[in-house]
Amino acid sequence: MSATIVLADDHRIVRQGLRALLEAQNDLRVIAETGDGLEAVELVERLRPDVLVVDVMMPGLNGLEVTRQVRQRWPTTKVVVLSMRASKPFVAEALRHGAGAYVLKASGVADLVLAVREVITGGQYLSPPLSREALGAFARNAEEATLDLYETLTGRERQVLQLAAEGLTNAEIGARLSISPHTAMTHRSNLMRKLGLHSQADLARFALRRGVLPFDE
Repeated sequence: MSATIVLADDHRIVRQGLRALLEAQNDLRVIAETGDGLEAVELVERLRPDVLVVDVMMPGLNGLEVTRQVRQRWPTTKVVVLSMRASKPFVAEALRHGAGAYVLKASGVADLVLAVREVITGGQYLSPPLSREALGAFARNAEEATLDLYETLTGRERQVLQLAAEGLTNAEIGARLSISPHTAMTHRSNLMRKLGLHSQADLARFALRRGVLPFDE
């Protein structure tokens, strides 16, 4: 039986290429795809695939937060994270949130197939030149660092943070998350208080600095 995959990347042409690559394998089957992080979570909830392949930078909800929510709520779904970034903080956070593999987009096409097969069998995969030893040293140093205020936010507050940083109003955020505008405003106020932010500009800068949004947007 083929392993089922949900594919999440905000670039349609990239998704098409990845889908063709994965479906060329007899043991893999893409059952859904999306270009939005919130929709990726919804697809996993509805379809319960064996594997979610998700890009780090996604509109609606970034790939690291998608990974955290999926692994907490549906732990039988394995996650392969795709990224342009080889920086240790991104890789370490992806693994800490439960990703089974971290694949660099600059890697060879065989890397993704290998990563998917590895996580299906319960293993881990990191694209070269990433190494578990270097990430382990980074994680140990990070434990001694100051508290990351982002980690104090609830899952809903993280969703609101990204949507607000993308410029959505409280009414638009409410519509995306199926909550009232007042509830969206309350979450926005709470997250800004926790993060010590005072304006929309502060919020946007924090999202960029924290990697919630890409610098080129």
